[in-house]
Amino acid sequence: MSLTIVVLAAGQGVRMNSDLPKVMHALAGRPMVRFATDAARALEPENLIVVVGYRADLVRSAAGEGITFVTQEEQLGTGHAVQQAQIAAGKADTVLVLYGDTPLIRPETLRQVVGHHEEVGAAVTVLTSRPADPTGYGRILRAAHTDTVLAIVEERDATPQQKAIDEVSSGIFCFRDEWLWPNLEDIEKSPAGEYYLTDLVAIARAQGETVTAWTVADPLEVIGLDQRIKLAQGEAEMRRRINLGWMAAGVTLIHPETTYIDAGVVIGSDTTIWPNTYLQGQTRIGQGCTIGPSSVIRDSDVGNRCRVELSVVEQATMEEDSDVGPFGHLRSGAYLAKGAHMGNFGEIKNATLGPGAKMGHFGYMGDATVEAGANIGAGTITCNYDGKRKHRTTIGAQAFIGSGTMLVAPVEIGEGATTGAGSVVTRDVPAGSVAYGVPAKVRPTADEEEPEVKDRDHG
Repeated sequence: MSLTIVVLAAGQGVRMNSDLPKVMHALAGRPMVRFATDAARALEPENLIVVVGYRADLVRSAAGEGITFVTQEEQLGTGHAVQQAQIAAGKADTVLVLYGDTPLIRPETLRQVVGHHEEVGAAVTVLTSRPADPTGYGRILRAAHTDTVLAIVEERDATPQQKAIDEVSSGIFCFRDEWLWPNLEDIEKSPAGEYYLTDLVAIARAQGETVTAWTVADPLEVIGLDQRIKLAQGEAEMRRRINLGWMAAGVTLIHPETTYIDAGVVIGSDTTIWPNTYLQGQTRIGQGCTIGPSSVIRDSDVGNRCRVELSVVEQATMEEDSDVGPFGHLRSGAYLAKGAHMGNFGEIKNATLGPGAKMGHFGYMGDATVEAGANIGAGTITCNYDGKRKHRTTIGAQAFIGSGTMLVAPVEIGEGATTGAGSVVTRDVPAGSVAYGVPAKVRPTADEEEPEVKDRDHG
């Protein structure tokens, strides 16, 4: 059986009180429309169509690959929105219509409703739910003890007896393709000037067609996140699902309720996540790591057996067995090689700590390369900005940088060289030498004159 899926994502969402399209509001770090299109894509439809309208460029950029976009220039209701997809839809057996603001829907639920629809041979199948509070939803009137739907009654039109019904319409429908398109034209304009997809139920019943229902087990799956309160509910549910998934995959969450993992994050087994930790964007965490407490890792790669404690890591890379914190900050372009250590109150930006290099505390490495085994003393700073340009610092392997050293870039510290505490280094220091003072000078050995050093222009 061939399948076309139409995702409605054209509305502004006025109840959000936002200039952002409703479907672009984020859930677990991802625009909610992407969850809907991902669920649809999992069914491998012949055609996946997204109907866009308000700020369509944003929605197109977020919806993902393999999608045909059609535009609803005027937002005249759900029936009108589906009409815009008719030409792009081509020919299929079944058309499934869902919504970009229903991001909690699961692919397996969509498969079930499509399967039921095709098995029954219905013209229309509506996905229903039984929420704890059905107030505000259209009630489902069924023929006694069957799946046959007699009508969908909006609450404003319902009798007291009908309001007592707890089964409601989700607004998600399956249609027989050959029946849907000609009958869309028979929907009458509502008093509000819109064309509602739900009216097709009455049209099908009047024609003697079969209208059936499939009830979702979890009402949260079909909740439309059309206001901020519901967005918060959806966020909580999505993060609960994500956390459950990672725990099932072998990740320990000490306190799942205060662990925030975005949808795009990947975590290796036997990693432990401590409370108040945020893993955001396209972050990848290796196996056997300890992350947190109270840490933020954003769009970063963290290798196996790493530790991040009370720190912020953003757009950075940590190779295996490296660690940062507490109170460290790896900024964009920071790179900790295997076994590197950056301790408390350190900051690295666009800089590399080589294998086994150590920067214990209270320092800043910006636009720098620190080679293997070097030790950066407390309070060391690379003075990388002259007011106009950034300059690089290179610190050779096994170098020892004394506490409080100011490295005025561009400058190179040779392999195995040492700087004395409090030095202000404005010139290159040769390999194996000792530099000290303000400005720093290289100490000569007992049997040689002070070596020639190359002065640098610092602007």
